[in-house]
Amino acid sequence: MKKATLKSGKEVSILRKHPWVFSGAIKDMPDTTVGDWVRVYDSQKNILGVGHVGDGSIAIRMLAFEAIEPSIQFWKMRLENCLRARELLGFGQVKDNNAFRLAHGEGDGLPGLIIDIYNDCAVLQAHSHGMFNCLDDIAQALQLIDRLRLSTIYNKSTAAMHGQSNTDGFLLGDSPETIALENGLQFRVNWITGQKTGFFLDQRDNRDLLRKFAKGRSVLNTFCYTGGFSVAALKGGASEVSSVDISGIAVAMANENVGLLKLNANQKHTSRVADVMQYLCEEEKQFDIVVLDPPAFAKSLAKKHKAVMGYKRLNSLGILRVKPGGLLFTFSCSQVVDDSLFANTITAAGIEAGRNCRILYRLGQGADHPVNLYHPEGHYLKGLVLLVD
Repeated sequence: MKKATLKSGKEVSILRKHPWVFSGAIKDMPDTTVGDWVRVYDSQKNILGVGHVGDGSIAIRMLAFEAIEPSIQFWKMRLENCLRARELLGFGQVKDNNAFRLAHGEGDGLPGLIIDIYNDCAVLQAHSHGMFNCLDDIAQALQLIDRLRLSTIYNKSTAAMHGQSNTDGFLLGDSPETIALENGLQFRVNWITGQKTGFFLDQRDNRDLLRKFAKGRSVLNTFCYTGGFSVAALKGGASEVSSVDISGIAVAMANENVGLLKLNANQKHTSRVADVMQYLCEEEKQFDIVVLDPPAFAKSLAKKHKAVMGYKRLNSLGILRVKPGGLLFTFSCSQVVDDSLFANTITAAGIEAGRNCRILYRLGQGADHPVNLYHPEGHYLKGLVLLVD
C-alpha cells in the first residue's frame, strides 16, 4: 500500500476522527493515482490510518483510523456492522419495511459508498474512485451476509461518478425492479431507470408524519417523483391529492404507485407534468397541505446564493397555496444550505408571502441515514412543518 505524509500539525482532524484529509494538509504522497489505497502518516511517521486517494480538494477519504489491510473480510465486517445498526432500528426482511439504506457513506465510516436495500436487492452507488474500484469485493462481501438473502446486486454509479464509470450493471442476478414495502405501503422501485438508487428512502419518517395529518384534507405534492408523499397522504385518508413533477416518467410511476393502494385511490388522485415554479405561479387553488420537496438547488458553495434565492421564491409561492389553518411541509437536501440558513430562508419566504406561520416540526433524514458524530457535514436533509394562518 502506498503512503501519504501530512504536514506538521495537520493530523489533528484525523485524531478527531474526521474522515476527510484536504489537499493542503498533504506534505508528500508520491506515485499515487486517484482511487489508490494509502497509509496515512503524521509528520513524525506515526501511522494514522488508511484511506482512498481523491481527485479534488478532498485528497484522502479515511476508511480506518488504524493500520488495516483491505480484503473481502474487511468489507464483510463493516457491512455487518451497518446491518446490526439497521436491525436495531427495526429494518430488514420484516413484514412492513423491507427497504432501507444499509450503508450511508461517512455516516457509517464508509465515505464514498451508498448501499440501498430493496427487498432482496442491493443497489450500490460509488461516489469516489476508491469505492468504485472496490465494488466487486463489496458485492462479494454482501453475498456472505446470509441475513440479507440477496438475489440481486446492481451497480448504479455512473451518475454519481459524473459519467466517469459508465459501467452500471448487475453484479448478481438480473431483476430490474421490485415492490418495496415502507410502513406497509407498496412502491414499485426500478433501480435501472429511477433517480438515485430508485427511491428516496430518506423521507420515510416524514411521509409517515404527513400520513397522520392527511385524513379529510386536500394535499398538493410538488416535485412528487414516484409519489411517496402522495401515496402516504391517500393511505392516511386524504380527500384529494394532486401530484406535480416536471418528469413525465416520474409522474407515470407515481400514478402506478397510487394504483398499488387498491383503495380506489385513483379517484382521489390527479397528476400533472409541469414545472413546479410555473405551476405554483399559475395555480389559484389552495390546499390543506402543501409539500415542497425539491431536488438540491445547490451542490457547491459557489451556487449557494442562487439556491437560497430559489428556495425563498419556491416557498413564498408554496405558502400562498396553503389554506388558512393548513400545513406546509418544506425541505432542502442541499448540503451547503445548513439548518440555520434554511430556516432563515423560509422566514424570508413567509414575510414575502405576507402570512403568519408557526413551526410545528423540524425534520431531517431517516435514522438509516446516520450522521457520523465526527462528520457533521453528513446532515443534509432539512425540513420544516409550518402551520400557516
